Amino acid sequence: MNLEKFYKGKTGDWSIQILRYLAAGSAAFTVDFVFLWLLTDVFDVYYLTSSRISFSVGLIITYLFSIFWVFDKRRLKSRQAEFLIFALIGVVGFVLTDWFMQFFTNLLSVHYLFSKIFTTIIVFVWNFIAKRFILFTKK
Repeated sequence: MNLEKFYKGKTGDWSIQILRYLAAGSAAFTVDFVFLWLLTDVFDVYYLTSSRISFSVGLIITYLFSIFWVFDKRRLKSRQAEFLIFALIGVVGFVLTDWFMQFFTNLLSVHYLFSKIFTTIIVFVWNFIAKRFILFTKK
């Protein structure tokens, strides 16, 4: 793969979009993960509350990457409507994140930071597929 094609310009190429979404998701995950750790371990916020806050920050970062770098086709002309649908997809991801964090941490006794990693992988798949097919394709 041409690295310039990966980094620059618009693309409808699925494989490049997945790689870009993975890169964008990695950046968002890093911020999300650091916020989760800081809020939980440094500021002593309950881990599920921290998870909800950090997820929201990650959602905004992912939206910005998605509209400016990952996807080149858009179904909606209205940015407000687009963000609303993006946020609704995010709400499903949020619910999945909350559920899987509790599942892995409370039921399986996995450390909350490892739970976050497992959860992120699952939610990543949901988010990419939903966003790609609902928002960022031709009409």
